[in-house]
Amino acid sequence: MSNIEENFKLRINKSNLNVSFERVAFIFFIIFTISIIFSSKTIYLGLKTKSKIETSKEKEKFRASIMDRDGNIIAKTVRVSNLGINPNQVIDKDKLLISLKLIFPNKDFKKKLNGNKFFYVQKKISPQKLEKIKLLGEKSIIEEETIARVYPNKNLFSHVIGQIDTDNNGVSGIEKSFDYELTTSNKPLILTLDTEIQYIVRQELQKFQNVFKSYGSSAILMKINNGEILSMVSLPDFNLNKRENINNEKLINRSTKGVYELGSVFKTFTLAAGLENNVIKTDTLFENLPKKLKCAGSSISEYDMDIPSTLTAEQILIRSGNIGSIKIAQEVGLENFRQFLEDLDLVNKIQFDIEEIGNPIPFKWGKCKLATSAYGHGITTTPLQLAKAYAIIANGGYEIKPTLLKKKRKNLEKGRQIISEQNSKKINKILRKIVISEEGTANLANIAGYEIAGKTGTAQKSIKGKYSKKKVNTFASIFPSSSPKYVLIVLLDEPKLSKNYVYRYNNGKNRKVVGTPFNTAGWTSVEVARNIIEKIGPILAIKY
Repeated sequence: MSNIEENFKLRINKSNLNVSFERVAFIFFIIFTISIIFSSKTIYLGLKTKSKIETSKEKEKFRASIMDRDGNIIAKTVRVSNLGINPNQVIDKDKLLISLKLIFPNKDFKKKLNGNKFFYVQKKISPQKLEKIKLLGEKSIIEEETIARVYPNKNLFSHVIGQIDTDNNGVSGIEKSFDYELTTSNKPLILTLDTEIQYIVRQELQKFQNVFKSYGSSAILMKINNGEILSMVSLPDFNLNKRENINNEKLINRSTKGVYELGSVFKTFTLAAGLENNVIKTDTLFENLPKKLKCAGSSISEYDMDIPSTLTAEQILIRSGNIGSIKIAQEVGLENFRQFLEDLDLVNKIQFDIEEIGNPIPFKWGKCKLATSAYGHGITTTPLQLAKAYAIIANGGYEIKPTLLKKKRKNLEKGRQIISEQNSKKINKILRKIVISEEGTANLANIAGYEIAGKTGTAQKSIKGKYSKKKVNTFASIFPSSSPKYVLIVLLDEPKLSKNYVYRYNNGKNRKVVGTPFNTAGWTSVEVARNIIEKIGPILAIKY
């Protein structure tokens, strides 16, 4: 074969080889490009789905804010950082320990650093401390971003707001009752509570908790015409920011959950029942009242044995007569009296905005039960129900529903009328006399310009079915009595005498008494209520 032919064949082979290589490269490029496109699309969709899942989970975790009536935040979900350390990744433990001690002087991490398990240095760490930790450049430190429920006022609204669990589910209080609304809406839940007033009420309760060494105490301030609760405090309380499993019975919400025999505050209802059933008038005279009665073998006597034997119906309430109250209840009759207490919502479990509600102890009605119920003995209820009943008595006799939820009311409709407006005014005047007259039991509440009216109640506490020397002292007050707007209930659970407390009368006599002479509501709960009203009065006058 000639050289020309060989060169020609070689060029053909090279040409075929080049064509074949270019074709393969082109096909590979196409496949590679398609792979990149599909991979990118898959990654994008994956990230998008993941983002949606994370967003969805984040929405599930978030809870709407809770605000007071003025728009102040009392519960809010915020982003926070938790800081932890993996001891296995620490290079120089001694150096890290010194650095941590400088940042967290009150904590000791030595034992945990020498271990092998991950541990949290601090949850919900402040931005300032977080920045200092980051500057250490320690790879073993792990930052965890999460969300948390924050309560700016700590203990102030503890029993009302309630708690959430580790999964952000409401387990008590408003957090539980409105769990659905808080987790499905971005709109804040607005309450009727007033933070400024709540603070003052709690401050005064705490002050007198120390004075009278009470086992516990509670106070409720409510508008009598619409049932809006401006303040609800129960002591002892707890810090909502410290998520703890609270099993201590002492920490119950005494305002709503506590069930008590409240004593003579019930005598107001006995008089109201007599007036409403037209069996007495305020000036109806009860003559030759005995100092003692017997019922089913048990003796019932006057608390004050110096009480006159002849009294009008009005004077029976002012002087807090047990026997006189029984006589009025007997005139009313068992069925009418029972129905009247039920109409006031005193003897059955009440419907309310939170689930922590006490159930009055059921009992069988009879002649003796009628007698003892007339002066608040052997019948139980909650401070919340007492507040509702006194609001009805004071507001013209119209039923109201206590509430913690602020609602827009264009036209305020009056509820069912339980007593007449005429009888309501009569009772308000008598309750005022309990404060201003010498024979009344609430003289300490006589503050000039406030027109406080109310009734005291001192009851022996029943423990395991037996009456003890321990007491529950209550003052149910309304003000101003000439045109009532508010009801304030103050309850002291097992108060004790104070040797050093100084009482000052504001009724023009300039009297001063050192030490608590009697463990009665007139010397304990009335003094607390008087101090509360004196401090919140100017705020109420300006804001409402």
